[in-house]
Amino acid sequence: MNNQKISTRSYKGVRDFYPEDKFVQQYIFGKMQAAAEKFGYEEYDASILESTDLYRAKSGEELINEQVYTFTDRGGREVTLRPEMTPSLARMIAKRGNELVMPTRWYNIGNHFRYERPQKGRGREFWQLNADIFGVDGLEAEVEIIGLSYELMKSFGAVNDDFEIRVNDRQFVQKVFDESGLDSEQSYKMSKIFDKKNKLTQDVFEEQVGEVLGGDAGNFLNKIQNVETPQSIKDVIEKLNNRGVDNVVFDLFLMRGLDYYTGIVFEVFDMDPANNRSMFGGGRYDNLLDIFGKEKLPAVGFGMGDMTIFEFLQSRDLLPVYKPSADLYLCIFDFEYTDFTDKLAQDLRDQGLNVAVDYSYAKIGKQIKVADKKGISFVICIGEDEVKKDEFVLKNMSSRDGVKLLKSDIVAKIKQ
Repeated sequence: MNNQKISTRSYKGVRDFYPEDKFVQQYIFGKMQAAAEKFGYEEYDASILESTDLYRAKSGEELINEQVYTFTDRGGREVTLRPEMTPSLARMIAKRGNELVMPTRWYNIGNHFRYERPQKGRGREFWQLNADIFGVDGLEAEVEIIGLSYELMKSFGAVNDDFEIRVNDRQFVQKVFDESGLDSEQSYKMSKIFDKKNKLTQDVFEEQVGEVLGGDAGNFLNKIQNVETPQSIKDVIEKLNNRGVDNVVFDLFLMRGLDYYTGIVFEVFDMDPANNRSMFGGGRYDNLLDIFGKEKLPAVGFGMGDMTIFEFLQSRDLLPVYKPSADLYLCIFDFEYTDFTDKLAQDLRDQGLNVAVDYSYAKIGKQIKVADKKGISFVICIGEDEVKKDEFVLKNMSSRDGVKLLKSDIVAKIKQ
């Protein structure tokens, strides 16, 4: 028999959610859901297990080779824990085909898995809001999605100085590459360098450009220094400004890492100097259904992870104060009053209160301390007088005041 003790630590890169942690997560999810539904988005879901071929075809070999959890199931099939939602979404849209009425607006809040080095704001399991609109060719879709992102940030209590929305157009960048004489391989490599420019020093950036372009690097670097904002981005910024979204800027080097983006892309950046990083983003991906042999479908969407927004909120004291689910804690003087207490608890639950009962039969003072430590706002203690008179003292744990009530008045007093 193996007597080795198992560690209490969770698997590296994933989190346990104790009640106070789950409370915060549910707060974040609630804000995500409310913002998406405010714009008319409908909730959907899919399994966290997908065929690896789906990600290989939709997300690129880099993701498959370096970042995913893949295994072979007992039927010999190669399966992957989903690293992102868009491929599953594409499969679902393709499956329904012409049954869907366009434009279609969907959202999902689900967990995802990536084998990455765990660090602040990034883990191997994370939850993410995905919101996508289908069937709109024009810039109205980009404007709506970015507007939804802005609305969500504001709902968390952020002000404009807290974050910046950076936008780019991948078609425009490709035009810059083409006009500079880059072939397809050079363009692909250069897009990857652009994508990580914010993490590089200028010297390292120029060195990497030189490795790709050789003697043409100087001319290329001069060209990109003088690039003007393309008309597509000007139009998006103008439309957003008209909606009151005025912290939007053009960023030539913003590419978004995944291969399926086809047009305008954006990212929301934390402007805190101590955490100046991209928090989330998205863009247009009109070739959503190509691997399924379906017709081209215009699509724009974004994904917001729970870990990065948590860091943002925590750094600005915007997280909610934990509140337990119980409205009322019932303490029992003695075992003989248990049946009476249980009936009272159920009657109050039927009227909409969340009620917890202490079955420890410890001294009343100790039971009240338990309620206090749990952060429960109200306490009633049940003993001989309460059973005989059907009258109760409701103790407010914040003010420490007590008020005598009939059972019929308890709910109204707690909810007032």
